[in-house]
Amino acid sequence: MKFISTLLLGVGLLHAADSLLVLSKGDLTLSIVDPATMKVVAKMPSGPDPHEVVASTDGKFAYISNYGGGAYNTITVVDLVARKTIAPPIDLGALRGPHGLMYVGGKVWFTAEAAKVIGSWDPATQKIDLVLGTGQNRTHMLYVFDNLKRIITSNVSSATMTIIDKSAGGRGRGPGGDWDEMNVPVGRGAEGFDIAPGGKELWAANATDGTISIVDLQAKKVVETLDADVKSANRLKFTPDGKTVLVSLLNGPDVSVFDAATRKLKKKIPVGHGAAGIEMQPDGSRAFVACTPDSYVVIVDLKTLSPTGHLDAGKNPDGMAWCHRP
Repeated sequence: MKFISTLLLGVGLLHAADSLLVLSKGDLTLSIVDPATMKVVAKMPSGPDPHEVVASTDGKFAYISNYGGGAYNTITVVDLVARKTIAPPIDLGALRGPHGLMYVGGKVWFTAEAAKVIGSWDPATQKIDLVLGTGQNRTHMLYVFDNLKRIITSNVSSATMTIIDKSAGGRGRGPGGDWDEMNVPVGRGAEGFDIAPGGKELWAANATDGTISIVDLQAKKVVETLDADVKSANRLKFTPDGKTVLVSLLNGPDVSVFDAATRKLKKKIPVGHGAAGIEMQPDGSRAFVACTPDSYVVIVDLKTLSPTGHLDAGKNPDGMAWCHRP
């Protein structure tokens, strides 16, 4: 019996090490979800108008962008171990409208839409240590490469992707170094995007045009535009193996699924009355789709590309993140 109890305790600890984080825009909360049971194990205040969330590499903290279309200038911090919101939030000063988030190189990277910039905040110094302007309208989502030498943002109203590369030389060799920027024209309403595994290709979903722009990241240009029928697209995500692409539609009943190799539509997965955030389970077994108008998260089996259930994590769910605690 002692062996069985110890085994069960070990399984419980294993489950506790990984969790799904889900924001509720209606309840203004962050939920911690046990991926084994799909039950909410804790809820904490998220701050006003939470849109995106990211976890630190060690799984101890979550960072939430308080967007407000430029009305707010804070990032809420949640202690995931103590399961409490830390006050006060991170004050971004004049950098209003934080939205897209990533945690790379021990720092929180963010966009500030109203200020047309991206920036990074260092938890060690509790300070913003880098700000880079894009000069584009609605700098919204971002992707920071692990080597910290390339950053990409989507600029919704300018219909561009900004590719920012660390410069090997030149002026401005301060702590942040020097950077080179290039704006690549894509479709209208480009918002959700993702980088294919390997880092050579970018897919951007164009909500206004209903198309998908495929960008060669070495050539820094669009090499193909797919007539994808994804008007009102919100998020686009590759599966971890890079073989499949999921696109959520704010005003559509389905998630569109594309074959990354053939670039053809494979299937439409019914989810409800509209969808926003998409989060992939790292082992590639499941995807989670936040159906904001229906106030639930759909669980999708990535092998069968079929919905297997719903998760209740509060009203109007949106941004999600996977949290791993080593």
